[in-house]
Amino acid sequence: MDFALSEEQTAIFDMAHAFGQDRIAPHARAWEREGTIPKDLWPEIAALGFGGLYVSEESGGAGLSRLDATLVFEALSMACPSVAAFLSIHNMCAKMIDKFSSDEMKARVLPKAMTMETVLSYCLTEPGSGSDAAALKTRAERTNEGYTLNGTKAFISGGGYSDAYVVMVRTGGDGPKGISTVYVEDGAEGLSYGGLEDKMGWRSQPTRQVQFDNCNISASDLVGEEGKGFIYAMNGLDGGRLNIAACSLGAAQQALNMTLSYMAERKAFGKPIDQFQGLQFRLADMEIELQAARTFLRQAAWKLDNDTPDATKFCAMAKKFVTEAGSRIVNQCLQLHGGYGYLADYGIEKLVRDLRVHEILEGTNEIMRLIVARQMLADQ
Repeated sequence: MDFALSEEQTAIFDMAHAFGQDRIAPHARAWEREGTIPKDLWPEIAALGFGGLYVSEESGGAGLSRLDATLVFEALSMACPSVAAFLSIHNMCAKMIDKFSSDEMKARVLPKAMTMETVLSYCLTEPGSGSDAAALKTRAERTNEGYTLNGTKAFISGGGYSDAYVVMVRTGGDGPKGISTVYVEDGAEGLSYGGLEDKMGWRSQPTRQVQFDNCNISASDLVGEEGKGFIYAMNGLDGGRLNIAACSLGAAQQALNMTLSYMAERKAFGKPIDQFQGLQFRLADMEIELQAARTFLRQAAWKLDNDTPDATKFCAMAKKFVTEAGSRIVNQCLQLHGGYGYLADYGIEKLVRDLRVHEILEGTNEIMRLIVARQMLADQ
């Protein structure tokens, strides 16, 4: 059992971290105010191989492992978790197309997705179906040419911003077996968007409803087979949960780094506040929790890479544990900054706001507990 990163993995982390600190961190607050991420950032990220992190090399991707990918998202989140998380969504969609779509669709979609000329968004959640994703109502009725879509998707990161959407729709009866996955390009007739959502965090990501009103797509825009869409969606979420946990991890590490620097400079009662034992204990508690979270996340990623029977359970456990640990740590870091932590200039309050949603998306942490408990009972 070797817990050390390889030289290649260390280089991947270092490359992502350097890019984030150079090209993302200096602009993160401005992008948050503007409510968008400049489109010209994505080809720069893609030039590093991050547009298709675990898309196969045969399809033009980097062919990295899930563990490798968590290193990228951890490193980029040290610059801005909102930007890193948006990249995770694109990668989740690209992997679904690489793994499940026809050769024709791969050839048509993936080249530009790999260069991020085409930015992808994931459309599963609806106004009336969040945790109960299998209850989705957006329908795709068969036509002579393909499908006609009607329905609404909610809380879509990149809604009205992305170039194409990987959409879960109902082609059959109720329940998960009636769900299929389709690919819809921006500009399709009948595709429209709701107003920009005013969110607590992730404010640099444009988030809108995605609406389909007699939106026609061709038969070739079906991803994989009819009736398999829910399986595809859940398959994508295992890796997505690892990525979002990695985003929490990186942001928490950055907050702790910033807090250590601040405490060394901030003086109270005649000495730096990092010399007070009570505050040292709090630093130690955060470091212990952070290291435990990192080890747990990498174990879960290893299990997903090796397709172990308990991989889904471990992805759920890691997502729950790491995102909650990350939120606790950044909140403690804000507290240790005192009043300055509440000011935008210090960057801590943004991390508190950005990380809060990580306990909700990619499956709420309540659903993560449900997945774990069901697997425990099934193993009896």
